[in-house]
Amino acid sequence: MADPYGFLKHSRAEAKKRPVSERLGDWDEVYLDVEPDVRDSQVRTQASRCMDCGVPFCHSGSAGCPLGNLIPEWNDLVRRGDWGQASERLHATNNFPEFTGRLCPAPCEAACVLSISHDAGGPVAIKRVEQTIADVSWEQGLVQPSQSQVVSGRRVAVVGSGPAGLAAAQQLTRAGHEVTVFERDDRLGGLLRYGIPEFKMEKKVLDRRLAQLRKEGTRFVTGCEVGVDLTVEELREKFDAVVLAVGALRGRDDTTTPGRELAGVHLAMEHLVPANRACEGDGAPSIDAAGKHVVIIGGGDTGADCYGTAARQGAASVLQLDQYPMPPSRRDDERSPWPVWPWVLRTYPAHEEAGERKFAVAVEKFVGDEDGHVRQIQLRKVRVERDASGRRVVVPTSEEVELLPADLVLLAIGFEGVEHMPLLDGLGIDLTSRGTVSCGSDWQTQAPGVFVCGDAHRGASLVVWAIAEGRSVANAVDRFLTGSSDLPAPVIPNQLPLAVV
Repeated sequence: MADPYGFLKHSRAEAKKRPVSERLGDWDEVYLDVEPDVRDSQVRTQASRCMDCGVPFCHSGSAGCPLGNLIPEWNDLVRRGDWGQASERLHATNNFPEFTGRLCPAPCEAACVLSISHDAGGPVAIKRVEQTIADVSWEQGLVQPSQSQVVSGRRVAVVGSGPAGLAAAQQLTRAGHEVTVFERDDRLGGLLRYGIPEFKMEKKVLDRRLAQLRKEGTRFVTGCEVGVDLTVEELREKFDAVVLAVGALRGRDDTTTPGRELAGVHLAMEHLVPANRACEGDGAPSIDAAGKHVVIIGGGDTGADCYGTAARQGAASVLQLDQYPMPPSRRDDERSPWPVWPWVLRTYPAHEEAGERKFAVAVEKFVGDEDGHVRQIQLRKVRVERDASGRRVVVPTSEEVELLPADLVLLAIGFEGVEHMPLLDGLGIDLTSRGTVSCGSDWQTQAPGVFVCGDAHRGASLVVWAIAEGRSVANAVDRFLTGSSDLPAPVIPNQLPLAVV
């Protein structure tokens, strides 16, 4: 059994990062590469802080992990040094723990019982333990192709090769179906490939998992836009079921601020995608921050990705702006009581490397030069309110206007939903008011035999939710094709994380 006093004996400890000067000189992952024996010993100590709670909120689908990862079980297995069993237990609920261990913001840690009180020393380092189990699994050859012993004779098309599509494809292939994944880009992975910077997850991590899927029998077609290169009629003729995992890549724009039309003002993905392509060897990026004063509007994950990317490209300065006030460093129990996702200041490794952040401010104008290129921003202090209809309104709180240099402005203010595409029109599928694709309780859209999962269904969300929905839609497709299914279904279509409203 777990050590109930582990959290009293040991403090929470994060993995150590490489020196800032070193990591700004390359695109490698930011964490220090330590000897496996040292790493494993450190992580076993961190796992021993888990008490194996009687009611473990960490793997609650509403407050913690939507995958239902049996976290206390693999924490104890790691504590005892049984990496093989820990790997088996982790992979039983998560197809891609090396992705979530690097990219997930860890709602499981926010829901850990040790998060109730700051005096407990902080939650168990679940994310660190998870990534280490995944890394050890690959190092020790524990990750092997799992090939189906049955052949259903049914064919499934998965449109999109992000985490939701890959999870659905792997589950359906293992159930004995013939699965083909279609990706319109030249390489597989979706946002994992071209949205996530190399310093957060090196793409060799993605490539080795794709190799496993291929060996299991999943087929991949790149450079193919379904609905154009492969018509809807051909899709329907060749496949018995279709899974839409096309993401929610329609970036939210700012159409009201004067000067938006100036050269040098871009959506965030217009910067991140070519930067990631450059890391793949495709040549210099079309939008480069080298020598420029960079202003990033938006305080979330995408903004932080632009921040670290601009710093590595050699920006003269980096400034990230957020309309909301600076959050507290500790959970505010009145605003976000445990175990809901806490409203706290989140500092990413990129923020330790260069630049600065400003809170409770908004750009009121982009100022350009005589050639029509942005050169400055006019900044004013603001607060965010709700009007009588509940709409968000940004209100100035000061007459003072600050003029700051800006040669490159990146809008990282979220996503508006699924891109408009011929495939949806051809299938007769309408988008919701949120820009997403709706479905019934069986994950089936208004088009018979067509299912949806991931960001395309729930809007831009976390990698862990994408995998959970991919696993769940695989169960639904398997049931649709065969009448029953033994595949796990960790979430239901209308499931939402616990939140204060």
